[in-house]
Amino acid sequence: MMPLALTLLSSCGSSEKQQQQAAPTAVGYVVVKASSVPVETDIPGRISPYSVSQVRPQVSGVIQRRLFKEGSVVRAGQPLYRIDPSLYQASVNQAQANLQSAVAASAAAQAKADRYKPLAKIQAVSQQDYTDAVAAANQAKAAVAQARAALQTARINLRFTTVPAPITGKISRSYSTVGALVTANQSDALATIQQLDPVYVDMQESADALLKLRQSLDKNGVMPATASVQLKLPDGSDYGMTGRVEFTESIVDQSTGTVTLRARFPNPQGMLLPGMFVTGRFAQSVDTDAILVPQQAVTHDPKGNATLFVVGPNNKAILKTITTSRAVGSNWVVTGGIKPGDKVITQGTGKIRDGAPIKAVPQNAPQTPPQPSGKNGEGAGAEG
Repeated sequence: MMPLALTLLSSCGSSEKQQQQAAPTAVGYVVVKASSVPVETDIPGRISPYSVSQVRPQVSGVIQRRLFKEGSVVRAGQPLYRIDPSLYQASVNQAQANLQSAVAASAAAQAKADRYKPLAKIQAVSQQDYTDAVAAANQAKAAVAQARAALQTARINLRFTTVPAPITGKISRSYSTVGALVTANQSDALATIQQLDPVYVDMQESADALLKLRQSLDKNGVMPATASVQLKLPDGSDYGMTGRVEFTESIVDQSTGTVTLRARFPNPQGMLLPGMFVTGRFAQSVDTDAILVPQQAVTHDPKGNATLFVVGPNNKAILKTITTSRAVGSNWVVTGGIKPGDKVITQGTGKIRDGAPIKAVPQNAPQTPPQPSGKNGEGAGAEG
């Protein structure tokens, strides 16, 4: 038979254990509400230069000098090549001489017409001779205009013997060397200039995704977003600067079923190079009725369903199965299972079960000191 003292001690311990199990667990909660969340999309893209110019000669001749450093930044109008100007200088000289000759002939013809004018009035010369003199003077004036135009053409050709940079940008290596013969109508470029600040990012989005977006814009709670774009580099790092969508093509590529979106990015450091593959992330729309739940509140059951605890009636923990669509920062976007105004438990979830009594306080609110229980004096409290 058990001694009386031992029986009383056993009964006392059992009573304290039952009180400990029945004591509500302190938990922290947040009240969920509808908020605006951007609907972001990741689209692969490729870098394109802002502008490209292929440098070609406009006159024929032999290259005498290359006036730039390969791979450097050149300015619009900067001389790049010098073509032998000897023939073109001679053409200018000849055109100048022809103009002087035409001017002299015009002066003589005009003087003759001026002399015949009073003589024709007194019939000292025939009217036909006066008419011929006036016509000859007019023809001489036209010859002067032709000679002046020929001189202008010769000067232009002489100026073209210096090949300038048509745009400002980074120039490629030279495709022609000093001493090479170039022609005015050649198909090969002497060099290529690319403007790399800013640059374009051409992204391909499927026509189906674009159609779904337009359908979602017709629903309540979704509105168009601003056209700002974030960029991820090939190594997965974020490009520090933000770009903007310039336009979206209105034609679907029949071979790929995609639509091209073009964004423009600043590139002052020259980090973005033409041909580089990148990923553009931008908000195509904004969901104004999204429910955000901290990720720390969500767990998954053995079937893979997302679950969380909410503060139920009579201060009891209620386990709910929810539906999530995507992560936004440190939160999940919940599309089903809870509604605005629910109190989602975010702290102390590891110490509760479905239907267990709880003592709910706002998240991170000061907790009352726990009641000591057991020989180590441990009590229930909210998890940080």
